[in-house]
Amino acid sequence: MPTIDVNGTTLAYDDRGPRDGVPVLLSHSLFFDRRMFTALAERLGEDLRVVAYDHRGQGESAPAPLEELSMDVLTEDAAALIRALGLAPAHVVGNSMGGFVALRLAARHPDLVRTVTALGSSAEEEHQLAAFAPLVEHLQAHGAADVVDTVLHIMFGDTTLAGEPELCAHWREVIAGLPPAIGDAAHQVIHRERIVEELAGTTVPVLAVAGAEDHAYPQPISGRTIAQATGGREVTVAGAGHSVALEQPDEVAGHLARLFAEHLAPAAT
Repeated sequence: MPTIDVNGTTLAYDDRGPRDGVPVLLSHSLFFDRRMFTALAERLGEDLRVVAYDHRGQGESAPAPLEELSMDVLTEDAAALIRALGLAPAHVVGNSMGGFVALRLAARHPDLVRTVTALGSSAEEEHQLAAFAPLVEHLQAHGAADVVDTVLHIMFGDTTLAGEPELCAHWREVIAGLPPAIGDAAHQVIHRERIVEELAGTTVPVLAVAGAEDHAYPQPISGRTIAQATGGREVTVAGAGHSVALEQPDEVAGHLARLFAEHLAPAAT
């Protein structure tokens, strides 16, 4: 597992495919890590350079205090990683929290990105703040072990919960082992600012992918609202909840392949 020092932190990442391939950066959800993209990365094709990384304070990247876990800081981490690895302009794909980062890259660093895909994400402030706040406080005090079933319900759709026992069991074990520090990351997620207005006029092609069974950000939040804010497109994936890239990697890979094929030339700087 390689690591790299960027923007005052150390990020762990996987780098697969030819170094001269078209770059793709994968940015993961809260409660997960870069391994949530294992199946998707395998389906993206051997001619792409696919980099999946762990956000600071999560996975195998360096820990960080609450004030360094904002979406703004995570966005600058991603921008620094793209520069340090020579990925620009990259196709950036983010699920949930990773989508918050991807959309901010489109708004603030259009020179670094070729396209942006936000899966199960949002460009708005947290619409379930009152419901999620007690869960976040519990996470900060105790970690995720005794609320793991609640987290799984948020992160997976009904089809996955009922029909993918091995997948759910694996991530149940991972999430149950998360320490109280995950609560700080969750705090910053639910207290993020909206960027709908900031996205207006972006020149970056944006695809919003909504899960039809998303318990956290259902349509129009994860689809139509993002597409309208960016002038992009939106699709809804059946049989997927909040973790679209993990739950339906085949369909997501198909949507990404079509998007990437439409935007082969580097973005104008």
